[in-house]
Amino acid sequence: MRRILLATLLVCSGLVHAAEKLPETDWLSLMPKSDQKALEAMPEITHNTPEGDGNFTHKGGLKQSKGLPAVMYSTKTVPEMNGKDIRIGGYPVPLETDAKGRATAFFLVPYPGACIHVPPPPPNQMILIRYPKGLKLDDIYTPLWAIGTLKIEKVSNDMADAAYAMDASKVRVVVESDL
Repeated sequence: MRRILLATLLVCSGLVHAAEKLPETDWLSLMPKSDQKALEAMPEITHNTPEGDGNFTHKGGLKQSKGLPAVMYSTKTVPEMNGKDIRIGGYPVPLETDAKGRATAFFLVPYPGACIHVPPPPPNQMILIRYPKGLKLDDIYTPLWAIGTLKIEKVSNDMADAAYAMDASKVRVVVESDL
């Protein structure tokens, strides 16, 4: 029995270690080529709004304002990414916490401060991360690694819309030795 338990632990630790070694997934790989081209051709977006100054005058969180180019609302996904094990870096936008104050659900976004800047990333540049184990988040400007199986899953709530979700097997803070 002890041998079986030891063998299981060794295999599991090897799987966790292998997950850490997954190559980093680039955010643009979550966006179809047509959206990438549209994003490159998009005019400069101004932040001259009350929200851009940090003064929120209406409910909505990361919801997109009306009148932006269509690519900013895109939920188009890359079918090959569905079911793929990935490791992606990004920044948290906390949604749910457990009794100990650890984030158990959050949006992962490609740049820091997406919850206070206008406009937020397109839905195909946001991933809903579910992490029941929870992670203590001291600062939304702290970069994270999320590791798990990516799913094409349209998520919409009062805060934002996302085109992807992940039940993360591991989430951790990016450290200097990762870079």
